[in-house]
Amino acid sequence: MNEVETLYKTLKTAQEPKGYLFSTDKERVHELLDGLIVNKKRYGYMCCPCRLASGDREKDRDILCPCVYREDDVKEYGSCYCNLYVSKGWNEGKVPRIYVPERRPSPF
Repeated sequence: MNEVETLYKTLKTAQEPKGYLFSTDKERVHELLDGLIVNKKRYGYMCCPCRLASGDREKDRDILCPCVYREDDVKEYGSCYCNLYVSKGWNEGKVPRIYVPERRPSPF
């Protein structure tokens, strides 16, 4: 089993009981998981691959996967910002798949 599949299995097992599913777009999910692995190697922690990280764990605390914005994003839009974690309704097509706006304050 490669790193992406191992991470997929680990996160799926940990997050599904909490009501957070992976998107049914497995190719996209694997791209995002690969990004998490790259960030882990680069920074020493898995931060959201869809956001700019500073390399300072404390400054990036809010975007450690799963990010602090996930709960509100999934509740309101059926998906987190990067579409890694989604609700059952989103996967079933019962929730419109619209753009999830960025909640993180600009670091600039």
